[in-house]
Amino acid sequence: MRDRPFLYSDFRQLADLRLKARQDRQAALKQTAKQFEALFVQMVLKQMRQTTPGDPLMGGERSRFYRDLYDRQLALHLAERGGIGIAEMIVRQLSRPQPATVTGRELSDYRRQPVPDSLTGTKAEAAAKTAGTAPGRPAPPSRFENPAQFLQALLPEARRAAAKIGVDPKLLLAQAALETGWGKKIIHHADGRSSHNLFNIKAGRSWKGDRVQVDTLEYRDGVAVKKRAQFRAYRDYRESFEDYLALLRSPRYAEALRQAGDPERYLHALQRAGYATDPHYADKILAIYRRQTVAAS
Repeated sequence: MRDRPFLYSDFRQLADLRLKARQDRQAALKQTAKQFEALFVQMVLKQMRQTTPGDPLMGGERSRFYRDLYDRQLALHLAERGGIGIAEMIVRQLSRPQPATVTGRELSDYRRQPVPDSLTGTKAEAAAKTAGTAPGRPAPPSRFENPAQFLQALLPEARRAAAKIGVDPKLLLAQAALETGWGKKIIHHADGRSSHNLFNIKAGRSWKGDRVQVDTLEYRDGVAVKKRAQFRAYRDYRESFEDYLALLRSPRYAEALRQAGDPERYLHALQRAGYATDPHYADKILAIYRRQTVAAS
């Protein structure tokens, strides 16, 4: 004898479903998925009814009551007869094997794990040198999640570079933050590798290193114009800072270097020398520089 259609308003059948879940989890999952699909179809029918004009002759409360009962039973009938595919999708998704979870371990357990031989001694030093970091310090990420992570990871390199030209390292970080959207928009190669280009320095004919081509916005007569351009790519962030310093040592930016001790004059001198086409470039960097997040770093 075939089971009668399931009614989600029947509390006895709900109790039967709970019992079935303990006895046959897969069968209970299929039945529950059908009920979810029935509820979804009922919601669709209800929304459809609300968007259509009512019947002027048969539009009373009693008619609407029986119409709602019909819609509920129709939704259940559709679900029992195969439905519209939602129940099947739910069963397929929830029937997949779940990954095993690690239990009974704490962070301290992993800290006590021995370091692999491949990351000890001279190999660790070589890896740190390639990443542009000191041994024992993790390499900065290729993408940053927030300003705090950006500042914390790059401040050591910013200090190292700033000391060579007499500028505040936080000013360099503010400029890099503007250029890269706090590290979230650092230019990447097509294969996902980071260019590590913190200052969006372009790759002209004289550049012999790696490069990456992307779309960029430039200002012409105060109007932003989209343009395809090539930018320099580096092995790490230290190379990016070093190349920025090399660029500043050209005669073009001599005036900016003479004003290195004054953030406002330094940035406006950079802008006048044509470092960027944005007419508000210096003011935008100064606004970031004076923010509490940078000042407190």
